[in-house]
Amino acid sequence: MTVGKACMLALLAQVAALQGPTPDDLERARLLELLSIRRVYVDRLGGGEVASHIRDMILASLHSAKLFVVTESPETADAFLRGSAEDLVYTETFASSEGLEARGALGSGTTRTTESQGRRTYASVGVGEHSSSRIAERRHEATAAVRLVNKRGDVIWATTQESTGGKFRGASADVADKITRQLLAEYEKAKRLVSGQVGTSGTGSSPGPGAINFP
Repeated sequence: MTVGKACMLALLAQVAALQGPTPDDLERARLLELLSIRRVYVDRLGGGEVASHIRDMILASLHSAKLFVVTESPETADAFLRGSAEDLVYTETFASSEGLEARGALGSGTTRTTESQGRRTYASVGVGEHSSSRIAERRHEATAAVRLVNKRGDVIWATTQESTGGKFRGASADVADKITRQLLAEYEKAKRLVSGQVGTSGTGSSPGPGAINFP
């Protein structure tokens, strides 16, 4: 290798270092960070008393998933689930009207003048029908926007979920379940990355845990 070529490669390496990590690097680091979490503290959610109820639902759902140890002690947690949530109950009104109307006339009478006399016949028919309906339906909708944050304040994962409830589940419980399922899917993605089955760069190979850190 010539001196000029070696200098060029060294210069390119320095430029790459100055540019910082690529989006693929950050994605791999984020997924690897997710695998390092063992204990999670579900923080208070913004949104008032209703948000506190959804927080309890999320806490119970995460505990049932057995993905992390869900702790009530923030001091012992590796990461924190934070965000906001609300549970709305409102009435939706639907109104409709239909109508049918017809009119007719038929009559008879006699007319007389000095020169002639005549007779006329007439009749009148009227049909009218009108119907209207008004339906008020009670609706229930829950939404939550949450994020998983490590002790350094880096956001590792985030999602927004909403639900109007299921056949056998309320809106708040359904939102909590959606959040847990989304987090489980992300965790499985991180495990596949480490095992080398998939990689965010598309090369099919990935560095092991701890190879890339958040800046």
